[in-house]
Amino acid sequence: MRMMRVRKRGVTVNEQPLKQMQMQIKGMTCAACANRIEKGLSRLEGVQQAHVNFAMEKASVAYEPSRVDGQQIEDKIKQLGYDTVKERADFRISGMTCAACANRIEKGLGKLPGVSEATVNFAMETAHVTYSATQVSQEEMIAKIQQLGYEAVTQDEENPSQDHRQAEIKRQQQKLIVSAILSFPLLWAMVGHFSWTSFIWAPDILMNPWFQLLLATPVQFWVGGPFYIGAYKALKNKSANMDVLVALGTSAAYFYSVYVSVRWLNQDHSHNPELYFETSAILITLIILGKLFEALAKGRTSKAIQSLMGLQAKTATVIREGTEIQVAVDQVVVGDQVMVRPGEKIPVDGIVREGHSSIDESMLTGESIPVEKQSGDFVIGATINQHGSFMMEATKIGKETALAHIIRVVEEAQGSKAPIQRIADRISGIFVPIVVAISLITFFIWLFFVDQGHLAGALEKAIAVLVIACPCALGLATPTSIMAGSGRAAENGILFKGGEHLETTQHIQTIVLDKTGTITNGKPSLTDIVVDQEDETAFLQLVGAAERHSEHPLAEAIVSGVKEKGIELPSSSQFEAMPGFGIRAVVEGKEVWIGTRKLLAQQDISFEKALPDMERMEQSGKTVMLVAVDGRYAGMVAVADTVKETSAGAIARLKELGIQVYMMTGDNERTARAIARQVGIENVLAEVLPEGKAEEIKKLQAQGKKVAMVGDGINDAPALATADIGMAIGTGTDVAMEAADLTLMHGDLNRIADAIWLSRKTMRNIKQNLFWALAYNSLGIPVAAVGLLAPWLAGAAMAFSSVSVVLNALRLQRIKFHA
Repeated sequence: MRMMRVRKRGVTVNEQPLKQMQMQIKGMTCAACANRIEKGLSRLEGVQQAHVNFAMEKASVAYEPSRVDGQQIEDKIKQLGYDTVKERADFRISGMTCAACANRIEKGLGKLPGVSEATVNFAMETAHVTYSATQVSQEEMIAKIQQLGYEAVTQDEENPSQDHRQAEIKRQQQKLIVSAILSFPLLWAMVGHFSWTSFIWAPDILMNPWFQLLLATPVQFWVGGPFYIGAYKALKNKSANMDVLVALGTSAAYFYSVYVSVRWLNQDHSHNPELYFETSAILITLIILGKLFEALAKGRTSKAIQSLMGLQAKTATVIREGTEIQVAVDQVVVGDQVMVRPGEKIPVDGIVREGHSSIDESMLTGESIPVEKQSGDFVIGATINQHGSFMMEATKIGKETALAHIIRVVEEAQGSKAPIQRIADRISGIFVPIVVAISLITFFIWLFFVDQGHLAGALEKAIAVLVIACPCALGLATPTSIMAGSGRAAENGILFKGGEHLETTQHIQTIVLDKTGTITNGKPSLTDIVVDQEDETAFLQLVGAAERHSEHPLAEAIVSGVKEKGIELPSSSQFEAMPGFGIRAVVEGKEVWIGTRKLLAQQDISFEKALPDMERMEQSGKTVMLVAVDGRYAGMVAVADTVKETSAGAIARLKELGIQVYMMTGDNERTARAIARQVGIENVLAEVLPEGKAEEIKKLQAQGKKVAMVGDGINDAPALATADIGMAIGTGTDVAMEAADLTLMHGDLNRIADAIWLSRKTMRNIKQNLFWALAYNSLGIPVAAVGLLAPWLAGAAMAFSSVSVVLNALRLQRIKFHA
């Protein structure tokens, strides 16, 4: 930092410290650009010196921070038509207890100079920050997060072998066990107090205040310690969350009980005092149980990135200096000649230079039928070569491959923050200060005006207000409904990954359905048989026998279809596969050709009579194969991916719910429209590439729609993660299910309508719970404030409100789903 004496209008101003700032600039095309930026920056008030290096594409600026800041300098560069290079940092954050914590960190990071965007994902416990490295460092960001009361490490530093989620689950389980063991005797003692439970024997020691204090204290301060820490962080940052409510409510019951115990010690011991240790202990135990469920939900959060990375080939066979050598896939360079043999994964993206084969691209495209490849065709890394060997030239490697791009899209979409706040947290922000204020007012009014000088009486009234306002019911209102609703959904094959997804599903306006494996069955089957002159059974015997030796999925579909008709297949010989054309075989002395138009044309076999039927079937989205026997056209068979029986009815149900339905597929427009007509879908997005599916979702979202995506393939994973709600078909890939927000285990599209309907029912139930929880508090607070409600009655009323909330939530367990 250096000092400079500044002159203005002939007046010498005190020396001010200058700050140096360096930036990477993009968009410059010549030295004139650098001069333009220099002049533009120099005109900014407070900028003392600006130097731009065109060759290095860097700018160095000396400025007075009291008169201009780094953001204004960057804005000026943008006004001149250029841009600064932004960097991105990913952090793993620990210590967050609710969505309010994530918001607090976002706001804190957003205030740092140079940070243009900060997104904190509470569920995944991650932060993604876009920043200018010249203005702020990652160390400064970590320090800011620590200042807010949380811990952060960069994801690169994080030990991948350490499963922090499993450790969190284990911690919560340990705390729950300890809390339950210590709370049970307190619950037993409480039950023994009531006259209507006099038949329940309770040992005298359980009634002893000091024994209860011994049991309750570890629960209050060890098990419940995180609530105090969370409340402190929230209050320190001038906000309130559920931790504040829990800390206040349990502390009121606990410390009131301590106070009564001390009074009992100095008075007649013939009667046991009214204690509320069990109130705080049981409340903490229930909340810890909820935290355990939350930790379990977090433990199932997406592992899609690792699954996608696992698809990549580990090695590649490259030709260097005329010799085949095995190298790690990350050692392949652009331009390498790569040999790919049958059954191998294609290591990188590239172009076929020699040979031909059929490639199973279903892991990326979702389409079950292999794609024929020959010289000049593009092949995608991580797809599987099925039959022939071929030589390819590597054109895209590392982060440039299609698979890497999909990984990046999924990573960015999953790291983005969903704008979901828990209803109880929103209410608590207003509720807590009001309750505390009423409690204090009650205390002072009783102490100075009503029952002058009587501290114990005033304290009792104030604690009664806090106890009746204890957030037990408010804290249970949302999680009990979500647990009941999601539990009922799970019984019917609908698995929500978390309460926030159950909440968001109710708002869905548009459903985008993948075609293959979602609307259709996802595998080809024999659909049509056209015979020229032969007997159909004899014709199918020849076709089935000829195709039996082929490994092609279309051949498998034909053979399966023939066998389902109960037709015995004779033996065949001289089988020959011609990739891209078809097959040839000899069956019972007859030469059988099955394949494309080109195959029969090569053999000079006339098939003009078949063209009308063939074109009609192809327009319906079917794959048609011509059959010739002994040089004469004999008929044709058609194979197609058939529509699920339940698809049309399910789509009709979605429309009844007021939801707009789209179908999205990589298939051609003709095939897509044919399938859409069968199930009653008017909106079709056809010929969409894997990496384009997420973009199509974003386009619909840009129209202000809440969009759900339903798919089953790896290619659907980016779109599933980008959508407001991603729904994966359980019969699909693990990656799709990991990327989605909920999984439909049965593959029946009726479950989509069921999920939306259940979400609406659950959210209505939550609102009822919140209303009753607040109604109890709103009615009970004034009663307690005027002294008509003793603390023990306040505790009983609070317990009753909790029971009513739980019973209302359990009504969700009785709802009926679509048969």
